[in-house]
Amino acid sequence: MPRTAHTITREDIWDMDAYAAVRKERRKAITELKRNRRLHIGPDATAYFESFDTMWHQIHEMLYIEKGGEAQIGDELSAYATLVPNGRELVATLMFEIDDPDRRAKFLAGLGGVEETVTLDIAGEIIKAVPEDDIDRTTAEGKASSIQFLHFPLTTAQAAKFKQPDVSVIVAIGHEKYGHMAKMPEVMRQALAEDLD
Repeated sequence: MPRTAHTITREDIWDMDAYAAVRKERRKAITELKRNRRLHIGPDATAYFESFDTMWHQIHEMLYIEKGGEAQIGDELSAYATLVPNGRELVATLMFEIDDPDRRAKFLAGLGGVEETVTLDIAGEIIKAVPEDDIDRTTAEGKASSIQFLHFPLTTAQAAKFKQPDVSVIVAIGHEKYGHMAKMPEVMRQALAEDLD
């Protein structure tokens, strides 16, 4: 770890006995890896930028916990393999984290379409997030899901700009009911630059 492969396939999935033997060490390593891939945006949102390793870990944890065996592997690959950055993008899981269930329900009820308002600003150049299209994450009634999966596709020039030391990178949510932005720390920009070819 870390690894910069762009896809996870059946060949990458370990036997659960082999995974169990190293699970404690892998969990510790992934916690450390995620430290520089997490960005708080305002009081209630956090973007977790994914990688091969974070998704590999997620799939293995699901298989280990749910014990679905071979029959479960295809479902987990379908759910998570598309969240591995393809070398010309950054991928984030955006989570709205509110402990109080009543406040969370009211908050999400007015947040419909939030997935369409997220941007990445690289030194003044704006990249609009592309939501994962597996399911609608806003209901017909306008309620948003607390979890959004977002891709930030980059051109070659944008990727090169992102890799420049100390370049200003800002992640913003522009929803009328949740307008917040956060500057990406340099240590985080360096970590995410490894995801780009």
